[in-house]
This record gives sequence, C-alpha cells and structure tokens, in this order.
Amino acid sequence: MNYCDAPSAFLAGGLIAYPTEAVFGVGCDPDNNQALERLLAMKQRDPSKGLILLASSFEQLTPYIDKDRLTPDMISAMLSRWPNGVTQVVPKSKNLAPLLSGKFDSIAVRVTDQSDVVALCEAVSRPIVSTSANLSGLEPATTWQTLDPQLVEQLDFVVKGETLGFDKPSTIVDAISGQCYR
Repeated sequence: MNYCDAPSAFLAGGLIAYPTEAVFGVGCDPDNNQALERLLAMKQRDPSKGLILLASSFEQLTPYIDKDRLTPDMISAMLSRWPNGVTQVVPKSKNLAPLLSGKFDSIAVRVTDQSDVVALCEAVSRPIVSTSANLSGLEPATTWQTLDPQLVEQLDFVVKGETLGFDKPSTIVDAISGQCYR
C-alpha cells in the first residue's frame, strides 16, 4: 500500500477496505471501470449481481440514479429512511456503468453516517462502491484486523476504523414499491 490516505488511493483507482454499519466493506471509485473490474475479480463476484453505492448524502447519488422515475413522495420516503443502515433500490441512470448495476435496470444505494465513509465520500465528492470485505460465499470481516489476508494483499488502502456496531447487514428496500427484500 503506497498511498498515504484513502482519498488518494480512491482517486488513483485503488481498492479500499473500510468500516460500514455492520461489517467491513471493500470498494472503489464507481466512475473507474478498471477499478470495478479489479474489485469483482478480487471478490470472485458474479458481475450480473450488481453493486451498492454508499454515500454521505443523497446529492452524491443523483448522477447514478434516474430521478425522473421517482416522485417527490418516493424521494421523501427514501430520505426519511437515511442514514440508518437501509439500502434502497432505485432506477439507474441511463449512463450508469453496467458493472455497477449488473443485470438490473436499478442500482442499490445507501446514505451512511459512518464517519470514515462520510469523510471519504466528502473528500472525493462522490459515493464509493460498497460490497462486503470477503470472498464471495465467505463471512465478511467485522474489523480491519479480521480481514482475509488474501484480500488484504490485493487492497490499496485499509481504513482502520470501526463499524457502527449494527448486528446485521443493511435492510434492502425497493424505493418505488416499498417492498423489503432483506
């Protein structure tokens, strides 16, 4: 790891591990296709599954979603669920990178108040891709000390913070229908 801070690693296309609400996540710049490909390969994750965007504010998410398909009431309902460990599935922007949405015409997004993630997103003025810090099918790490050494050797930066202590992964809600998926 040759970067002195998470924003530098992020902006250079690096892969970063960081604490979220319940587990450690691993992510990258959602606007860097090469970083997205590297992330999926490292996780051994099926690209058709899509990824989550984690942001410090709704405004950071707007370039990635199709706001025209959301009514003011839907947006109000979305905002009322944040920040609280709730991931919401929304219509994706027409210009969204296919690796972000996978086989779906939607994108999963979340606004967090985890201070390390908020600081990173504010420093780079955009969301970070978020997926659990584990190889697909294995348990995710809950601390930076328990990150899989196989992952650590492929990371460019590890944020050595703490999760918010939630005891389960984020709830996933369809922002249009209100249906709860998880």
